[in-house]
Amino acid sequence: MAGLLNIGITGLNAAQSALVTTGHNISNAATEGYSRQSVVLGTQQPLFSGGSFFGQGTQVESVRRSYNAFLEGQVLTADSQRAQFATYSTQIAQLDNLLADPDTGLSPALQSFFDGVQEVSANPSSVPARQSMISAAQSLVATFQYLDGRMSEIRDGIEGQIGSTVAEINAYASEIADINQRIAVTESAGTGQQANDLRDQRDTLIRELNGYVKLSTVTESDGSVSVFVGSGQPLVIGTNASTLVTLPSKGDPSRSAIALQTPGGGTVTMPESLLEGGQLGGLLAFRRDSLDAAQKQLGLVAAGLSLSFNAQHSLGQDLDGALGGSFFGELSPSVLGVDGATSDVSVAYGDPSALTGDDYLLTITGAASYTLSRRSDGATVNAAEVGLDITLGAGAIAGESFVIQPTRYAAQDISVAITDTRQVAVADPVRATASGSNAGTAKLSAVMTTDVSGMDAVGAADGRPDFSDIVLTYDATVPGFSISGAATVGPLAFDPVSDAAGKDFTIDGPGGFSFSFRIAGTPQAGDTFTFSTNDGAVSDNRNGVALGALQLDKTLLGESANYQSVYSQLVASVGTRAREVQIGEAAQTSMLEQATAARDSVSGVNLDEEAANLVRYQQAYQASARVMSIAGTLFDEILAISR
Repeated sequence: MAGLLNIGITGLNAAQSALVTTGHNISNAATEGYSRQSVVLGTQQPLFSGGSFFGQGTQVESVRRSYNAFLEGQVLTADSQRAQFATYSTQIAQLDNLLADPDTGLSPALQSFFDGVQEVSANPSSVPARQSMISAAQSLVATFQYLDGRMSEIRDGIEGQIGSTVAEINAYASEIADINQRIAVTESAGTGQQANDLRDQRDTLIRELNGYVKLSTVTESDGSVSVFVGSGQPLVIGTNASTLVTLPSKGDPSRSAIALQTPGGGTVTMPESLLEGGQLGGLLAFRRDSLDAAQKQLGLVAAGLSLSFNAQHSLGQDLDGALGGSFFGELSPSVLGVDGATSDVSVAYGDPSALTGDDYLLTITGAASYTLSRRSDGATVNAAEVGLDITLGAGAIAGESFVIQPTRYAAQDISVAITDTRQVAVADPVRATASGSNAGTAKLSAVMTTDVSGMDAVGAADGRPDFSDIVLTYDATVPGFSISGAATVGPLAFDPVSDAAGKDFTIDGPGGFSFSFRIAGTPQAGDTFTFSTNDGAVSDNRNGVALGALQLDKTLLGESANYQSVYSQLVASVGTRAREVQIGEAAQTSMLEQATAARDSVSGVNLDEEAANLVRYQQAYQASARVMSIAGTLFDEILAISR
C-alpha cells in the first residue's frame, strides 16, 4: 500500500506543478516577451518484483520554455529592417516637405530673380529695375541660405539622435551582460535547468536592442548570449559589455563617426556601411544617402549659378562705363585636412559645368604631385574634369590627405556682391559701327564680348575698356575683310556669294580680349566697320540679354542641365526616395507581423488552451488524490483484518 500511496503523491505533485505553471502562463499572457511554459513529466524508476517491473509514478523533469530560435531570428531581422525604414521615413519626410514647398522652395526664388534680370534687359537704364534685380538676387540668396540652414538643423538633429541612440545601445548591452551573469549563476545552481523567466527577459532586451541596430547572437555553452554588431564586432561577450562611442569624423569634424572602445582605452572606427538596421542604421543611411546628397546638390545649384552668372556679368559694362565684376560673392570649395594634415593645398573652381556634387579625397604623393579620387566609389579622377583647379604649395608632405567638398557649403556661403545699382553690367563693352560711306548691304550683328582680358590695358588701370579701334575693311579681291588694330592678322574670309546669309567670326584683340560677331549681306570694296569702346551706352542691353538667357542655358552637369532642372532633379529624387522608404516600411511591417504571428503560435500564451489545461490538471490532481484515498482505505482494511 505504501507504493500506491507514493504513486499518488507523485501524481499529486506533478498535477500541482502543472497547475502552477498554467497559472503562471495565464498571469503573464499580456507580458511582453513572455514565452509559454509547460511541465515536462517523466516516469519514476520502475521497481522489479516478482519477475516484472512495476511503475513508481511520475516525476517533473523540467519546466520547458516554448521557444524557437529560427522564428525569433526572423522576427529580429524583420523588426530591425522595419525600424530602419521607419526612422529613415520620419527624417526624409522633413527634407521632402522642405524642398517641395511651393512657397519656400528654390523654384519661385529662381524665377523671381530671372524676372528681375529680364526687366533690366528691357529697361537697361532704369534704376528701379536694377534695384529690383538686386533685391530679387538677395531674396534668392536668402532662400539658398534658408534651405541650407534647415538642412543643417536636420543634420544637427541627426547627430544628436545618433549620440542618444549609441547611449541606448550601450545601456542595453550592459543590461544583457548583467542578465547573462544572473542566468549563469541561477542555472548553475539549478542542476542544469533553464531559468526560463530570465531568458525571456534577456530575449526582450535583445529584441529591443535589435530595434536600435542590427545584431547577431551566439548562445554559449554556459547559457550566456554573445551579441555582435557590424561585421562581427563584439558588443557583449558573456558577462562583459563593450562600449560604442561617437567621435568627430576624420574627414569632416562636424560629422559623428561611431567607434568601438577597446579594453586599452583606444577606439576602432566602424564603417557606416556595417552599421545597418534599426534606428541607428536608419539615421546613418538617411544622413549618408539623402541628406548629404541633397545638401551637396543644392550647393551645386548655388555654385553653378554664382560661377556662370559671374562669368557672364564680368563680360559686361556698367552704367559708369566700367567692366562688370562679380555679381555674386566669390565661392571656394571646402578643404579639410585628414588626421591633422598641414600641407599648403589651394583648391579653386574651374569649369562650373564639370561640377557634379561629389566629394573627393586628395592624397599627396610628392612635392608637386597628388592623386584625386571620388569618395563615393574610390575612382581616380582628373581635377579639371570635375571642375576643380588644385595647386600644391611649397613643402607639400607626401602621404597627407585632404577631403575636398566642392559644393557642400556653397548654398550656405552664396552672397550678393553688388549693392550699387549702377554696377549692374547690362551693356557690352564693344560697340560696332558701320561707315556712313559703305556702298554695300553688309550688316554686323550679335556683337558679344567673350573675354575682357587686357581690355583695360591702355593708360591707368581704372577698370574701363580703353582699347584702340579695330577696323574691318572689305577687299573684294580676297574676298574678305582686312583687320587693322587687332592681334589677329586676318583677313577674315567672306564671300558674298556663299556667305551673304550670315557668317560668324571671333576677333582676338591686343592683350587677350576677344569678341564675336556676325556679318550678313553683300559688302562692296572699301566698306568698313569699326569696333570701339562702348562709351556712354546706357541703353545697351546685350549683356543683360545674355544674363537672362542663363536661366534656360544648360550650364551644369556637363552642359546637360540648367539651374531649375538640377533643382527639380533634387526634389524628384528626394520625393522618390521618400516614397520608396514608405513602401519599404509597409512591406517590413507586414513581414514583421507574419514573423511575429509565426513565433507567437509557438511561444505565445493561448488563454483558451490554458483554461482547458486548468481543467485537465485539476482532474489529474483530483484523480491522484483519489489514488491516495484508496491506498489509505486499503491500508486501514489490512489493519482491521490484523486486529
